[in-house]
Amino acid sequence: MAEVGSLLLTMLEVLAALFIFALGLAAASVLVMYIVDRSQTQSTIRRNYPVVGRARYFFEHLGEFFRQYFFAMDREEMPFNRAQRSWAYRAAKNVDNTVAFGSTRDLRPEGTVMFVNCAFPTLDEDAVPPSPVKYGPYCETPYTTASFFNISGMSFGAISTPAVCALSRGAQASGIWMNTGEGGLSPYHLEGGCDVVFQIGTAKYGVRDANGQLDDDRLREIAAHENVRMFELKLSQGAKPGKGGILPGAKVTEEIAGIRGIPVGEDSISPNRHPEIDSVEDLLDMIAHVRRVTGKPTGFKAVIGAYGWLENLFAEINRRGIESAPDFIVVDSGDGGTGAAPMPLMDDVGLPIKESLPLVSDLLIRHRLDDRIRLGCSGKRINPTEVAWALCIGADFVVSARGFMFALGCIQALQCNRNTCPTGITTHNRKLQHGLDPADKSVRVANYARNMVKEVGVIAHSCGVPEPRLLRRYHARVVCKDGFTQALDDLYPLPEPTIVATGT
Repeated sequence: MAEVGSLLLTMLEVLAALFIFALGLAAASVLVMYIVDRSQTQSTIRRNYPVVGRARYFFEHLGEFFRQYFFAMDREEMPFNRAQRSWAYRAAKNVDNTVAFGSTRDLRPEGTVMFVNCAFPTLDEDAVPPSPVKYGPYCETPYTTASFFNISGMSFGAISTPAVCALSRGAQASGIWMNTGEGGLSPYHLEGGCDVVFQIGTAKYGVRDANGQLDDDRLREIAAHENVRMFELKLSQGAKPGKGGILPGAKVTEEIAGIRGIPVGEDSISPNRHPEIDSVEDLLDMIAHVRRVTGKPTGFKAVIGAYGWLENLFAEINRRGIESAPDFIVVDSGDGGTGAAPMPLMDDVGLPIKESLPLVSDLLIRHRLDDRIRLGCSGKRINPTEVAWALCIGADFVVSARGFMFALGCIQALQCNRNTCPTGITTHNRKLQHGLDPADKSVRVANYARNMVKEVGVIAHSCGVPEPRLLRRYHARVVCKDGFTQALDDLYPLPEPTIVATGT
């Protein structure tokens, strides 16, 4: 018994010594921080309030994570509020997405979209699947698909291996396509067997030669994959129009460098435009070249700011002949997202999709090209309302990146550019990637896509049409400055086709 008591006493003495040592170490640390803070000149707060001033930065950092859980209301957070994210999460999990006791959406703000239900909505037995659309009627291998909601460009490198695998498998399971983003074609894009749109960015990753120029042999190699259905020239993207892609060196692994054709471990910064495209004539020449080499539909993606060039582009198409037209155009919104971009470009440059999509749709109609060029859009289209609105305006399809990131489990932690993504989506840290199981997340990707199609269909049926592609501008209204709504076809009246093609 005495031995046990002696042992306990010894343990208490050791614990007391450790406690005193810890207190001393803490006191010494505080003293060192005090001296450092009082001596430095970079931070006024730390100089005037040594040690305690450091808490400001700590809580500022924590605020990014706590706001969405404790302080922000369901409809007020940016870039996506809790209500938007919750719909995406529940759709991905394929759980009940109904709500009780009335909507929390404020219907008064200007710009709020409302769809007009008809007196005699479409019966379930009269509903039909989305109609198929043909891309590239003048190319060697056209592409036909009924999908109107697809995965937007997210490069391998910007997102992780398990994320790409999950997206590829989920896209195949739900019958949608996946855009590679500008980072080249990886084995993981092909793993799931889905349809793939290969994006050619300004750095020509994956299809470049040693000098960074377009390599026709590499183009043919990519096009030889049956799953690669179309090619997309990226002129600009929503979060950084006029700025090339940015991939931090920490993310440029040996594998990524091999796929892109760039040095390992170095920051990968794309040119801010395609150097060889300096006019609408050059753009059409490049599209024709890629289409001729690959034999597959080719289009482009762009943020709309200045739009006189579109008038010139469509006029040049009609001069050359409609076969010279891009097979599709994707209009990206000025409020689009990405992992890393300068704040002035992310916040203040480029037109939002609510203005640019109607503008491009109307120009296509005026130039009689709306049947030739398929129109798509991207930029914060993660819920059925935004997708249905785009179809009403005239889009043939919608692509979403961040919606599918939510399906993968993204919590909007705003860590995309730091290689510290807690959900394993935008990091190459294997420990963090471990939490993202492609088998599980691919099911959620497929669920999200299917539920989007289903609920856009619910909107269409309420408006009295049997399928989403029959939605028109008169099926929606928008709240205006006076608080009353106005029909979309009054706000954006369809123009008369006035320009006749003169080419072949």
